[in-house]
Amino acid sequence: MSSPTTREARTTCQPAKETSNGAVAKAVQDGPMEQSDLMTILERPLSPDARVEVQASWAEYERAQELLDNIGNKYPRLGYDGARQIAIVVAAPTPLHGHMVGDLVTSLANGCNEVMVASGISEDIRRRLTASTDVTKHRIGGRLTIREWDGALEYMDDDKKLKTMVVFEVGVSQSYRSLQEAISWQVCSLHCRLGIAMYLHERPRRTNSYIQYYASEDAAVVAIQQAVDDLSIQVQEHPYGPLERNGVSWFGALEKVIIETFRCEAEHAPPGTLLYPSQSFVVITDGQSWPDDIPPNLREVVLGDCIPSYVLSGNEILNTPINFFQKSWVEAKISSAILSTAAERIKQKCRLLESNGC
Repeated sequence: MSSPTTREARTTCQPAKETSNGAVAKAVQDGPMEQSDLMTILERPLSPDARVEVQASWAEYERAQELLDNIGNKYPRLGYDGARQIAIVVAAPTPLHGHMVGDLVTSLANGCNEVMVASGISEDIRRRLTASTDVTKHRIGGRLTIREWDGALEYMDDDKKLKTMVVFEVGVSQSYRSLQEAISWQVCSLHCRLGIAMYLHERPRRTNSYIQYYASEDAAVVAIQQAVDDLSIQVQEHPYGPLERNGVSWFGALEKVIIETFRCEAEHAPPGTLLYPSQSFVVITDGQSWPDDIPPNLREVVLGDCIPSYVLSGNEILNTPINFFQKSWVEAKISSAILSTAAERIKQKCRLLESNGC
């Protein structure tokens, strides 16, 4: 049996740690925490990539955030929309989500650096451009609004302040409208030059999986690896799904993958402004690669989107295309991330007969 082709797919079985939601529930029970709809959402299990909006006051948001800070887990994460008085609960991402964010941000940063090196731009300017996939919170004045982005390119000015130039949002198993609203909010509120959004929609899996119990951790590790080995062969034949084994669907086919760019033409557009894509390209549809090629700079991404104009004022290099999007490379990354997502789902359904999980 051949081994998985990606490092991420080599999953191991470890004793289960307490989930974020379990820790929240325990903290609520142990302390004098006022119950609310928001706290109820935090207590219950959330599906990976889930994004839940719930009516909440700013005070309820602050109490919930304080609780999560004390627990110290990375997920779930909270945002707040002061205009609508809505708390936004974001669950842990799937590998498909996380990999695509990291790959897109890194590829654009590398593309910018290559153009600047080839044009003789100083190292001092080049090193000021940084890529980040760490979720960062932004607070908007009197509206008491806090949002987070998936990834960004930022430029550090002489005062050591970071200016967000390009922001990224990747939506997996969420509505297109919610993704559009998220990227619009980031571009308008942060005054970014450009927003790049990728929408990935997985078809519903035809069969549900059930908990599998094993007598020992070694037996569980072997079973998991055998399943991943089988799926790694399938993904070579069906790179965009579905992935199924023993009558259980571990990943549904990708129904659609779209990448789009967003710009805010109005100088003072409020954060609630809904933007429409300036460019839109289909990457995958109905589990198949879309036959049309995609311009490597998405027909509009240039160095001036990533570096403030005052830094290279009058330099024609600002109009140089950044060819960061290679369709075949992106499709290969998606295929690898699909396998990693299926492997993670298999692992989540593994349990030991003893009190420990795996």
